[in-house]
Amino acid sequence: MIDVAAKEAEIAQFLHAYPQAADAGRGHPALRGCEDVRWSEFRGCPAAIPVLLHSLLDQAAASEAKRVLSNAMHNSIREMNAAMPTVLPFLLRLVVDPHVPGRSKLVDLLVTAAQFAEPVDENSEAAVSWFGSDSDHPEREQCRAVFAEHASVVAMLPQELISPAGQAALRQAAGLV
Repeated sequence: MIDVAAKEAEIAQFLHAYPQAADAGRGHPALRGCEDVRWSEFRGCPAAIPVLLHSLLDQAAASEAKRVLSNAMHNSIREMNAAMPTVLPFLLRLVVDPHVPGRSKLVDLLVTAAQFAEPVDENSEAAVSWFGSDSDHPEREQCRAVFAEHASVVAMLPQELISPAGQAALRQAAGLV
């Protein structure tokens, strides 16, 4: 179930708790262009995604910003938001910066996106019933394309930031295996 109002309320609560966080990432090259995206045009996506992306660079707020961003990028426990392919390049560029606080948490978000991006076995009635068909969720293939485009980043992620299973999921999504 998509509840944009709930996502927006959660972002507002985050900003109330961390009012300084939105300015933390201003000017960071990894986030160049994030404010130019019309986030609210994606079904179920709040407009304030740039605030969360910038907040990932605030030492005090990074963990909570990642949690709120993760919630905003999922429509349910079975479905990622259609904006996820657009968010991924920003996250991939952030995760290679060793000065970004909580990089391992960002890697966790990337792993989750890679797992959600896996194709659904169209021959499995249960899988299609539970996750929907790939034709109904083009964001899966779009995410795989983003991972493939950034395969060099995926390949050089520090092993200490990622579990072997997470690394396998990312490498699969990036077409490296």
